[in-house]
Amino acid sequence: MDVKQITPGLSVSPQITAADMAALKDQGFRAIICNRPDGEGADQPGFGEILTAAQAQGLEAHYLPVTSGMVRDEDAADFEMAMRDLPGPVLAYCRTGTRSATLWALSQAGTRPMADILSATRAAGYDMNGVARRIANGGRTPTDTGDAAYDVVIVGAGAAGISVAASLRSRRSDLRIAVIDPADIHYYQPGWTMVGGGIFQPGQTARTMGSLIPRGVTWIKSAVAAFEPQNDAVVLDGCRVVKYGRLVVCPGLKLDWAAVEGLEETLGRNGVTSNYRYDLAPYTWDLVQGLRGGRAVFTQPPMPIKCAGAPQKAMYLSADAWLRRGVLKDIDIQFMNAGGVLFGVKDYVPALMEYVRKYDATLNFFHNLVAIDGPARRATFDVAVPGGQPAQVTVDFDMIHVCPPQVAPDFIRVSPLADAAGWVDVDQATLRHKAHDNIWALGDVMNAPNAKTAAAARKQAPIVAENIVADLNGRSAVAQYDGYGSCPLTVERGKIVLAEFGYGGALKPSFPRWLVDGTRPTRAAWFLKEKMLPPIYWKAMLRGREWMAKPQKLTASAE
Repeated sequence: MDVKQITPGLSVSPQITAADMAALKDQGFRAIICNRPDGEGADQPGFGEILTAAQAQGLEAHYLPVTSGMVRDEDAADFEMAMRDLPGPVLAYCRTGTRSATLWALSQAGTRPMADILSATRAAGYDMNGVARRIANGGRTPTDTGDAAYDVVIVGAGAAGISVAASLRSRRSDLRIAVIDPADIHYYQPGWTMVGGGIFQPGQTARTMGSLIPRGVTWIKSAVAAFEPQNDAVVLDGCRVVKYGRLVVCPGLKLDWAAVEGLEETLGRNGVTSNYRYDLAPYTWDLVQGLRGGRAVFTQPPMPIKCAGAPQKAMYLSADAWLRRGVLKDIDIQFMNAGGVLFGVKDYVPALMEYVRKYDATLNFFHNLVAIDGPARRATFDVAVPGGQPAQVTVDFDMIHVCPPQVAPDFIRVSPLADAAGWVDVDQATLRHKAHDNIWALGDVMNAPNAKTAAAARKQAPIVAENIVADLNGRSAVAQYDGYGSCPLTVERGKIVLAEFGYGGALKPSFPRWLVDGTRPTRAAWFLKEKMLPPIYWKAMLRGREWMAKPQKLTASAE
């Protein structure tokens, strides 16, 4: 924990966990305020978990979620009221502590001298000068001037953001580049399926963010509040302003755990797990090892989602483990898919169906998870078969692996960069924004009709870098994206169906068929997934070494 005192009655901190409650009680805290909405980060415990742990220690806990960078005056008023009502001292937390500090600073405007507010927050390590500027301007942060300026600003330091920063540096080392991201840890998320299958250890999928930011690139450790493209400005948490010449938007997507009633309160207990969260993937393997009979349910929400094959990968690896232990015959496997097909590219379905039959799994299409009662071990699904009457069914389970609904981050959905569905609106070939010529997007947050995978970002990063450099040189776009994505479907321990495809489901194999036939399960593809892809990710992709990812030249038909 990194607890910073602002006043004797209030301290703020970055994200806390249930395991921190005893220490917080020992430090004298009597109440906790959560200012972070559930589902904001891949490694984030939900408020339900925090509440249960706090109550067990005799602490009060209050949920006052504030969307990253969107602290409203009414939020500050609610914060002030909570501080009055809760027993002190109080710990308020969010992702980094900035939102909580901002709420306090705004709540004190008019009652404390501004110099005292700035001094208290600065002593705690939070710069609230932007808040002062907002108060002085009647609640608005002016963006005609900035606190910093760069040639290229990249929002998001996930697979896409770091890769495009490295690719830009390899092309133009003179560029002033900044990456904006509040996270301390960078995750290799494709590895979480392997953690849930007992193949990788969690630590193999995590590195400190500071160790991965390319040399010569400035890391701004903050969350984005808003975009003002008419002024080439990004507004940060704490109301600071960063100006850009070119902007790249790639903050990933949001796992919307709250969209399933009761899910947050039961994650990580009662047999409810998900490989979509770093701290829960090990629980998946614990459940698989402990289950000897009963019903195992695996869910898939409506598209789009990160890695469309991940929900069934969890099913296959679990079933394979049960088969090897000789208990599969006693386990009823149910795959509940909100969509109408097993996999969106038909060429790979026959091989997958062989494993569905091998594991005697039941496929239930058009079943969308809407509620979970963890203690009762019951899951409720809306069933909407085309042409049929809408219905709702409740299924008992001994274990359930949940893939959460997924949406664009809140600060993207409300921004002028988003389309009607909330995703960044780009040209699917050049990845340039359709309305703003100096903005590009890549990775999971954009609206191009491709699979949302790390493999897709690996191909997109050099394309965006190439096109930005061309733009800086006064030229039009020179590289195009063909929709490439890859989904290594782990159908059993030791074999993978290596699905590689582009726009429209066109097959895009990286290897000759005699080496890896992507439409069939192969050991070569497993070796690639287990042994080759992690080092390629850490040592090539994130360092601007574009192995098998050279940009494709833009054709006249794509312009």
